[in-house]
Amino acid sequence: MASRMALEDSGFIKDVSNINYEKNLENRVRELEIELSMLKEIIAKYREELEYYKSQVEKLMAPPLIEATVIEVLDDERALVKSSSGPTLIVRILETIDKSKLKPGTSVALNQRGSTIVEILPRSEDPYVQAFEVIEKPNISYDDIGGLEQQIQELREAIELPLKNPHIFKILGIEPPKGVLLYGPPGCGKTLLAKAIAHETNATFIRLVASELAQKFIGEGARIVREVFELARKKAPSIILIDEIDAIAARRIDVGTSGEREIHRTLTQLLAEMDGFNPLDNVKIIATTNRLDILDPAILRPGRFDKIIEIPLPNTRGRYEILKIHTRKMPLAEDVDLVKIAQITEGATGADLKAICVEAALKALRENRFIVSMEDFNYAIKKVIKNRYRPYAQILSNNITAVMMYQ
Repeated sequence: MASRMALEDSGFIKDVSNINYEKNLENRVRELEIELSMLKEIIAKYREELEYYKSQVEKLMAPPLIEATVIEVLDDERALVKSSSGPTLIVRILETIDKSKLKPGTSVALNQRGSTIVEILPRSEDPYVQAFEVIEKPNISYDDIGGLEQQIQELREAIELPLKNPHIFKILGIEPPKGVLLYGPPGCGKTLLAKAIAHETNATFIRLVASELAQKFIGEGARIVREVFELARKKAPSIILIDEIDAIAARRIDVGTSGEREIHRTLTQLLAEMDGFNPLDNVKIIATTNRLDILDPAILRPGRFDKIIEIPLPNTRGRYEILKIHTRKMPLAEDVDLVKIAQITEGATGADLKAICVEAALKALRENRFIVSMEDFNYAIKKVIKNRYRPYAQILSNNITAVMMYQ
């Protein structure tokens, strides 16, 4: 007690209390400074969010821009454009726009209020047209096609050779063929040949059915044709396959409905793309049809389809080769004679022969057998030909009966 009183008299305890109080104040100040910095960060974050939402509200409230196509640049301040909404306009050019990029055909955005070019739009391709492009190569090769050796040779000379070795034609001083038209009965391998040529070349393969070019609105079919050829030039070397071209290339007549006139406009655009001012370069065209007799003469002349190749019904040797292709992985019994099958299927197409092979294998499967016999093939021939309602069905049936009696 006496010692504490002595310390108090000396002022020691009072000094210690002051020191502790100052430390507490310093700690509190540091805590407040940390808390203040955290609050500043929160305020900055909220300000960023506020600015973001303000910009989003401005975008939502801003009037839409109008798409247009430049027709002609009149001077540094004005341009003639075709608006997507219809009219052709003379509009102002925003000072920040790079005038050197404004060329005829360029897509631009117009301010709706002042009709001023405020942005140059990137070149975009129609998703409908992009869907025509086949990215993966077909797995069909020339070895999968039987009985068409001469047609394959002509197709390779007209399509494959110019794409792989274009210098050969320059040496000879001639222009390579632009297109090939394949015609013949259904099921004889026209589309199969086109797939094989796409497999053998490293070209971009663009496939479309001609009926897809027959559009509802005026000018849409011609626009699709134009954009398909633009896509092909951009992706060159490329091959355009137009399947069943008779859907749009039928012989033109003077009178007709509005729909027929629209198809004629689409055909005119196709003719212009094939033999117009824009060169096709490394773009080749293959078309298929089974109605050569109704095609317009304008599309058949040289310079458009330089080669017209007939894909006929296979003869006996061709049918034998097709049967070999479709049965090469099939377990066959010893009594199966592909030569006899080829002889008794006179008039059958390649598609018919494939269906016969499949039907024969299914019959064996139904009977819990994994080897296909000649009896299965005879059954399949009768069933397939009967289902096709061919005029030679009775002849085939008689031929099969004769062969069985001969055996």
